[in-house]
Amino acid sequence: MSNTWYYPSMQEYDVYKPQFQTLDNINHGRSNLFIKPDPYSTLESSSADNSCTTMYNSFSPVTEDLVNFKHKLKQLETVMFSDLYEDLVGNGGIELQDMEIWKEMVEGVPKRDLKQVLIACADAISNNDFSTAGILISELREMVSVAGEPIQRLGAYMLEGLVARLSAQKTSLCNDLGSGTHNLLSYTNMLHEICPYFKFGYMSANGAIAEAMKNEKKVHIVDFQIGQGSQWVPLIQAFAARRGGPPRIRITAFTDSMSVNVGQRLCKLTRSFNVPFEFNSISVSVSEAGVDQFRLRPGEALAVNFAFVLHHMADESVSTENHRDRILRVVKSLKPKVVTLVEQESNTNTSPFYPRFLEALDYYNAMFESMDESLPRGHKERINVEQYCLAKDVVNIIACEGNERVERHELLGKWKLRFRMAGFNPYPLSSLVNGTIKTLLKKYSDRYRLEERDGALYLGWMDRDLVASCAWK
Repeated sequence: MSNTWYYPSMQEYDVYKPQFQTLDNINHGRSNLFIKPDPYSTLESSSADNSCTTMYNSFSPVTEDLVNFKHKLKQLETVMFSDLYEDLVGNGGIELQDMEIWKEMVEGVPKRDLKQVLIACADAISNNDFSTAGILISELREMVSVAGEPIQRLGAYMLEGLVARLSAQKTSLCNDLGSGTHNLLSYTNMLHEICPYFKFGYMSANGAIAEAMKNEKKVHIVDFQIGQGSQWVPLIQAFAARRGGPPRIRITAFTDSMSVNVGQRLCKLTRSFNVPFEFNSISVSVSEAGVDQFRLRPGEALAVNFAFVLHHMADESVSTENHRDRILRVVKSLKPKVVTLVEQESNTNTSPFYPRFLEALDYYNAMFESMDESLPRGHKERINVEQYCLAKDVVNIIACEGNERVERHELLGKWKLRFRMAGFNPYPLSSLVNGTIKTLLKKYSDRYRLEERDGALYLGWMDRDLVASCAWK
């Protein structure tokens, strides 16, 4: 995780956008409808005949309808807002039959669907149809809002991603995606309160660790992304109340800018519960981790925690080093008693741009909808949470490729293959955790659902799986 992150605001589009012509500037009969941006290249691009784009292989009718509709509306405006309107109608200058035709035309044109316009724009970009993309981007700017409905809010950030993808400054933008604000810590805390996804992941992982360590006297936990350490507070409390006394706990954690004084806070907590505790920090990148960093000790039972972190590591599609599989082999060599995995249930790793866009649209639309259950629309703090905690992920998925794209989610089925290839076997989850999580979800909304399938727990919003959790040994 990077220390800081910045992305262009809606008012700053002019800095990043290619020089598109708008509908008002179209000059029919000429070929120069669009001034192309500087050329750019991607690692994964889609061609016009790519199978992944056959569902939306041409959107020229959409563009043509928009142009025709605007042209006819201008004709109608000219008549209806003219000072001579009443005279023209009253004196028979305009036939009532013509007015009825205009009325039917206006009422018969369906309202533009934001989701479909977003899809049309992504399809145009994937097929290098820049003139269509330029027109649709102009339309999208009038349709999105960071304070609107879920699809409008998400659409604002997806539009930023589309504009950034076409921008000559795309590379510098992707490199700055980890940057942010001094308030990022508080926004992250609020996100954890607004959505149950993180609490679900932490609770399910803690349940597996507590079950595996119930008879151990010395417990060593390796956390690959500790953040503020909030995951370990309830586990430490549970260990403190354990019959026969708590174990001696040692946490070795990969820390970043979010991990400010996390060791001190955990030490203070364990002292209040009379739990023997030691904290070790690892400052190297997760992708550079080796056996030596973990400083194993005889007699300690090892638990390794991968919560929302593995999807940031490059795999074989990005680098021959394949850090994603390499780190799993390193962890297996440590002979852990339990390894926990929590990841977003989405498929954005190796997919070409267009199907990746569709997947991100579906996934984050469900997440943005769920956030409406916790905070009202237009709530300033909710806007900040989405802007600084979620928008950067959306923009990165859409705008960036290669090493610059760090948001590379995989479905649990693919993660299972990776763990098995590294030599792991499934570890059964604690059945006691389900009841606790169900109680948690009731505090949010009855539209959240919890399912246990094939040895894993899934948290979803309505019919969309959003987070999956499982354990290995």
